Amino acid sequence: MMKMPTIFTFFLTIVTFLTFSQAKADSTQISNDRILKFGIHVSAMGKLDPHFAAGSQDRAFADMVFNGLLRYEPGNAPRIEPDLAQETPEFKLIDGKQVWTILLRKGVMFHAGPKTEPYELTADDVVFSLNKSKDKKLCAYAGGYADITVKKIDLYTVQIILDKPVSPILFFPKIANYGGGFIVSKKAIKTMGYDGFKRHPVGTGPFAFEALGKKYLSLKTHDRYFRGKPLLDGVQIYFIPDIKDREKAFERGDLDVIAASNKKGWMESLQNKENMIIDSHGVGEVATIHFNTQIKPLDDIRVRQAIAFSLSRQGFLDTTNPKFSGGVYSPVPEQFLPGGLSLEDVRLLGLEYPQNIDKARQLLKDAGYPAGFTLDLVSSEKRVYRTYYDTLKKQLAKVNITCNVKIVTHSSMHKQIRKSSKPIVIYPAWRPNADVYLTRFFHSDSIVVTGKKPDTNFSHYNKIDKLIEAARLEIDPKKQINLWVQAQIRILNDMVAYPIMYTKQLFIRKKYVDYGHALISTMALYPQFTEKTNLNKNN
Repeated sequence: MMKMPTIFTFFLTIVTFLTFSQAKADSTQISNDRILKFGIHVSAMGKLDPHFAAGSQDRAFADMVFNGLLRYEPGNAPRIEPDLAQETPEFKLIDGKQVWTILLRKGVMFHAGPKTEPYELTADDVVFSLNKSKDKKLCAYAGGYADITVKKIDLYTVQIILDKPVSPILFFPKIANYGGGFIVSKKAIKTMGYDGFKRHPVGTGPFAFEALGKKYLSLKTHDRYFRGKPLLDGVQIYFIPDIKDREKAFERGDLDVIAASNKKGWMESLQNKENMIIDSHGVGEVATIHFNTQIKPLDDIRVRQAIAFSLSRQGFLDTTNPKFSGGVYSPVPEQFLPGGLSLEDVRLLGLEYPQNIDKARQLLKDAGYPAGFTLDLVSSEKRVYRTYYDTLKKQLAKVNITCNVKIVTHSSMHKQIRKSSKPIVIYPAWRPNADVYLTRFFHSDSIVVTGKKPDTNFSHYNKIDKLIEAARLEIDPKKQINLWVQAQIRILNDMVAYPIMYTKQLFIRKKYVDYGHALISTMALYPQFTEKTNLNKNN
């Protein structure tokens, strides 16, 4: 009789344990159902420090984990709205200097770090972050921040002072959630060191860093996000460079969203279209061929012109779906931003450089290269880069220019083209305005390696500094645009760069994925996952 309670208790214990285990498993399943799985078109993560975000995987990560004082409205860039700032700031001219006063939101919390508890963002973090952005050793975009002074006024007030006034259209991108505008945790960096921060970054965004593996990156929800707790439990980014592998994982249900392909014919080949939604959106990344004007044989303008006349822009366009691409005829894309040149403009100015193989061969002969030469180049593993370089290689072969193209990881490519001079760099990019395009790609301060503020001047060009600087300080919009146009006429006349084309972003999602915003264009180069993004699998 005494054994019955013991047996009953044992049985009850087993049942309770099994029930708890099943509940735990169900809970895990529910949690997994609320984790968005995103397949991206690279093989590895690049940089976790948002001030070095360059690749699409870096920009997506930075967008989810960090904030700026202002932000590009989710899904509707380049429209800007307040983020960590209470309101969009205005400036005053004081003693000839431009002073922007920024009031910070109260109650904005940083994520917990390996050695720091969650804490409230203050002016100290903003001053620290923007000063970090001024340091070329700590920010890839330091060139755009070198001339600013940042002061703490009180716990929630910051002043940014510029010796030379600029228009709001040029100032706001500096403090938005892009490039050097991201605000990082001062306490986290001071506590665990900068190297520690690069391994475990700490921000204020809707998602917090959790883990980085060889083939994935895991983010968890930020429960104390100032815009409200996210609807998702987290986001997992999977690095899958091959589109066929991404497509298969998507069809199996292992991924909710994938980076798609602009390759001609790919979209039409998709199966089970009723279970997916295809999203095409801006901003359009502009691919440009940059010629190194300081390295032989490209230091000779006749060689650069010969290369330009060897190329067919249509040949590049033929590799993509025409629904999502188009030709570009100046470094600043006339289709999207003021200050660019149209096809009609370049034809009128004699700067179109239409393909002319005979003329290209004659220019090479005049320059002393009748038999051509060899160029050693480096490309990202990403399909779009490989396609650009493959097209370049085929077209230049017609004039006996041989291109040896080394394929490396996307992050490795970014390192290599910034650390050593390459004769040619093909670089797809989007920038928020003409000044940023011209400053970062063509001002002498931005020359890679040797510039005062090394950035992305791969051509080592130094002939339009005065035009860029004059345009930056011009308050009259018409005069400012005219100066931008003059700068680009000079670039094309000297054949420093050959603009190829723009491509829109293309992603595929399951029908149950709700981004939580309209998708028109994004600066982050992915659809953007925010606190409003949801997985409605039960609908």
